[in-house]
Amino acid sequence: MSDAPQQSEGLSENAASGLAYITIIPAIIFLVVAPYNTNPKIKFHAWQCIFLAIGMFCCGIIMIVPILGWIIGILGYLALFVCWIIAMINGFQGKQFKVPVIGNFAAKQAGV
Repeated sequence: MSDAPQQSEGLSENAASGLAYITIIPAIIFLVVAPYNTNPKIKFHAWQCIFLAIGMFCCGIIMIVPILGWIIGILGYLALFVCWIIAMINGFQGKQFKVPVIGNFAAKQAGV
């Protein structure tokens, strides 16, 4: 028997919360894979990433409209990008940053 501390399997809660924002793929994986899909904090960050991706997709659809759509789409992309960076940094630090509107949907889906 060794006196070394035991390592838990998988990622820490903070690492998984931050990695959920890297792309939509880890977010989906964290919602499906067993040890992570039972943690409400990780589920919140995964759902928030998915809703941010949907928001960015909607900005792309809006940008189909000339001139006004381009302006609204670019401003929307910029706002969502800043929120994405803030949410990812807070996820790695173990904090919970709710993006306006999107954060409430994510909290409801995660059961937080």
